[in-house]
Amino acid sequence: MPKIKTLRGAAKRFRVTAGGIKRNQSHRRHILTKKSTKRKRHLRAPSMLHKNDVAAARRMIPYA
Repeated sequence: MPKIKTLRGAAKRFRVTAGGIKRNQSHRRHILTKKSTKRKRHLRAPSMLHKNDVAAARRMIPYA
């Protein structure tokens, strides 16, 4: 069986942990002036990938 290639975009976005797959929040790149300080602060914290998306992410990063 040949090796499966990792999808490089997914490898840069996700980290596999014991509790699931960790991801960063979106909406932090531009147009930040209209967003509240509280909203931007909360977007700094990473969150876990939703359980419905875990199977797709694991296919994209098979050896992580």
